[in-house]
Amino acid sequence: MSATKTLASAVETEFEIKKSRFIGRIEPIASHEEGLKRVAELWVQHPEARHICYTMLVKGQVRQSDDGEPSGTAAKPMLNVLQHKGLDNVLATVVRYFGGIKLGAGGLVRAYSQAISDPLNDAELDEVRPQDVIQLSVAYEYESLVRHQAQQLNLTLAVEYQHQVHFQISGEVEALKVCVDTLTNQLRGQLSICGHD
Repeated sequence: MSATKTLASAVETEFEIKKSRFIGRIEPIASHEEGLKRVAELWVQHPEARHICYTMLVKGQVRQSDDGEPSGTAAKPMLNVLQHKGLDNVLATVVRYFGGIKLGAGGLVRAYSQAISDPLNDAELDEVRPQDVIQLSVAYEYESLVRHQAQQLNLTLAVEYQHQVHFQISGEVEALKVCVDTLTNQLRGQLSICGHD
């Protein structure tokens, strides 16, 4: 799995086309629930808005709404911009105050795309590396070897002592793979991988 990008902080832009006002905003989120809460907050902040369209990407999963705009003219173009930039864990919203002049399907697609692409021009991006959790068990005599390997790779450990030492190790997917491969080679059959969480 390769790293994806997200925003370091929220970015926003505002512009007018044929008397319609568009406020585009992109912000980092951790869950779809957080994104939906943010959309609800926007309705409180902009009660007179005609539409609040959104697209959110969280761990590659998409949720979106055209909010009454013709199908495919708002959320889809917004999603295209986010995907083109390789973003994840983000919410893109566009608040539209209707100015009385219809823009047509092509005009809407351009407006909603611009409302998301413009703020990204000045956005600071952060790299997000995929995370995972594995569980493994070793005899007591190999505990220090597992601890050392995990520490070298900046992995987080939770330990439980039973008839063997049980580790729950979390961190970046790439580092977990290196850890398991190294321990498998060093312990030659003395490592029991219990699975992923």
